[in-house]
Amino acid sequence: MSIVEEVRFPAAEALPMRVWLDDGDSPIDVIDALALSPFANGNQPYARTASLERVRPDAALMPARARLTRAAREQDGRDSRLACGEGWTLRVVRFSNRAAVVTVTAVSDELARSVLEECTKDAVEPPPHDQGHVDMGFWWTGARGPRRTERPISAPLWPAIRDNYSKAARGALENVMRVTPAAVDGRLLLLHGPPGTGKTTAMRAVAREWADWCQVDCVLDPERLFADPGYLMEVAVGYDSDDDGHRWRLLVLEDCDELIRAEAKEATGQGLSRLLNLTDGLLGQGRDVLVAVTTNEELSRLHPAVVRPGRCLAQIEAGRLSHDEATAWLGTSEGIGAAGASLAELFALRSGRTPAVPPAPPETTGLYL
Repeated sequence: MSIVEEVRFPAAEALPMRVWLDDGDSPIDVIDALALSPFANGNQPYARTASLERVRPDAALMPARARLTRAAREQDGRDSRLACGEGWTLRVVRFSNRAAVVTVTAVSDELARSVLEECTKDAVEPPPHDQGHVDMGFWWTGARGPRRTERPISAPLWPAIRDNYSKAARGALENVMRVTPAAVDGRLLLLHGPPGTGKTTAMRAVAREWADWCQVDCVLDPERLFADPGYLMEVAVGYDSDDDGHRWRLLVLEDCDELIRAEAKEATGQGLSRLLNLTDGLLGQGRDVLVAVTTNEELSRLHPAVVRPGRCLAQIEAGRLSHDEATAWLGTSEGIGAAGASLAELFALRSGRTPAVPPAPPETTGLYL
């Protein structure tokens, strides 16, 4: 069922428009439509928007002189408000994760800017002063399309974790940590190895070591990213704040085994092609974008197009530490087998727990007729 309702407001509020409503619309959808009305009809042809993180719980996000005209709250914690003032309209959407989007339309750009500044002044808590944190972006998509939020994450310095890796991996990771924009000679960073070998920890260290020149974003749903061209374009274009200047971006895709296996082309359709286009095609050349992929697969099982020379900035195996390396890390050989140990097993031993033993690989009998 659809109905047409003509919404009329007092002239001072200047929000006349026609709204189509059906069973799929919510009060927040109505607020979104009303907020766009003065911009669409030209009464307030200037608009400014700010996306905020770490919003203070007590922040009003609204000028003292604002007249609140609509308010709606949904079960997921989303709170939407519409307010008006002399020559301007304000829409504020707050999320349960302390993020918010503030949009102002106004009769002049100067008025839109001043109202937005008043709304957002002192509204955000400063980032943690702990030097062990970096800001990382997180992308995902839902019913309302692609979204990005930014959060401080703990990130170790490379010297503090270098002994967590085997000698071969340590040297390769050392080179990655020292990369600068001038030294980028490949767009794909491939980190492979069994679970529990420190791949995620290494990526957090990269985020910290590259913080001066590269923004690191983690894509939470990479399978959808490469299945949806619109989502991929949104992420590839990226997000830059006004004071970012020119920065590279590193997109982190964790546990993307199915995307880069040898049979990936048949299994995921265009997903592999779009990944390669992002790292070595026209899409990637439009932006300074690097892609880091972590996988549990062995290098020999990956698609040859992924590991071909010239495509990868680095191909690093984060494997188990040898018996001698694991003994040096733990300070004792107790509990360490002849095959060494993974980083997760070493942490379990150090905390007094018995590490879970990974299952033995299945026996193979060779080919037969």
